[in-house]
Amino acid sequence: MFSPRENLLRSMRRQGFESVPLDPNSFCPSQQEAFKQRFGHGDYEAWFNSPVRSVGLPQCRTHDDSRALYLHEKLPADIGFDDWGIGHSRQANCFHMTHMHHPLAGPATLEQVQNHPAPVFPDHALEETRRQTQSIHKQNLAVIGQMACTVWETAWYLRSMEDLMEDMMMDDERATVLLDRVTQYACRRIELYAQAGVDIASLGDDIGMQSRPMMNPDLWRKWLKVRLAKVIAAGRAVKPDMLIFYHSCGYVLPFIGDLIEIGVDILNPVQPECMEFAEVHEKFGQKLSFWSTIGTQKVLPFGTPAQVKENVLTNLRICGEKGGIVIGPTHMVEPEVPWENLVAMKEACAEFSL
Repeated sequence: MFSPRENLLRSMRRQGFESVPLDPNSFCPSQQEAFKQRFGHGDYEAWFNSPVRSVGLPQCRTHDDSRALYLHEKLPADIGFDDWGIGHSRQANCFHMTHMHHPLAGPATLEQVQNHPAPVFPDHALEETRRQTQSIHKQNLAVIGQMACTVWETAWYLRSMEDLMEDMMMDDERATVLLDRVTQYACRRIELYAQAGVDIASLGDDIGMQSRPMMNPDLWRKWLKVRLAKVIAAGRAVKPDMLIFYHSCGYVLPFIGDLIEIGVDILNPVQPECMEFAEVHEKFGQKLSFWSTIGTQKVLPFGTPAQVKENVLTNLRICGEKGGIVIGPTHMVEPEVPWENLVAMKEACAEFSL
C-alpha cells in the first residue's frame, strides 16, 4: 500500500496509482459555513481525503505607507493593500475577485518602476516553511508550495494589464525592468520552497480567456516563457525532483507544448468549458499530468450528481492505468454548487476501477 503522498506523486509522474487522488480546491465562505454545519468542523480537505496540503512562505513589505505609492490615482477609503502595495477593493458578495488598483499604472516613469518596493522574505521564512512541510509529511501527505501570480500576473497587477501589454508590444524598457524584478523575486521564492522540501511548486499566471489566448503566443514566448523558464530552473537547481504545477484558467492550448518544454509537469485546471480534456490528453498526456478538470461553470453547479459522476469517470478512463490526474473542481466552489454534486465527485473517485 502506498501512502497518500506516494500515491499522489506516482500518479503525477504517470507511474500508476492505487486510489484516485482528489483535491476539493477551495470553498467560498458560504460553502465553508455549510460544511461546518453538516460536520461540526471546517476541515473539508480531510473529509475529501485530499492527499496534499499547501504551505506559503512568510513575506513582509519594505514600505511604510502603501497609499504614498499611488501618484496618479485617488484611492477609495475602504481599500486594502498586499505586500507589493497593490490595492484591492472588495466587492459585496464576491468571494474571490477584487477591484484592483495599480500603483505603477499610466505615466509611471522607468525610475518609479525600478524603485517600487518589493516584498522580502524574513530570516525565519525558510525554517517556518520547512517545519510546516515536515509536519505535513509526517501525516503521509504531499506538500505544495503556493506561488501563483508568478510573473505575468504580479507584473500587471502593478502596472495594469493595458499598460504592461502596451509596454511589451512597444519594447518599452519599463516592461523589461518590471518583469525582471518580479522574476528575480519568484526565483528566490521557489529556491526557498525547494530548500524547505516541498513536493510540488505551484506556479501560475492566467494567460487564457474563455475561448482564446489572452495574448499572442509569440508575445508570451518573447516576454514570459523565458522568465518562467528561469524560475523553474532556479527551483530545480536546488531540488531536481520537485514537480512543477502550472495554473492558468481558460483556453491555453497554444501554450501547452512550450510549458512542457520549460519543465512544467502538471497543468491546472484544464477548464472543460474552454478546452476538451480528451483532446488535451491525446496531444500532451504522455508528457504532462492534469489537476482538477471538473468544471465549476457548468457541471458542478448545474449538472446532476449522475452527470458529475460520469464526467469524473470519463476523465479517469481517458488517463488510464498510468494516472496523471488529480480530480477536483476547476476553481473555487461557489454558492451555486449543490452538496450532492460534491459528494458525487468523491463517490466516483472511490468507485473507479479500470
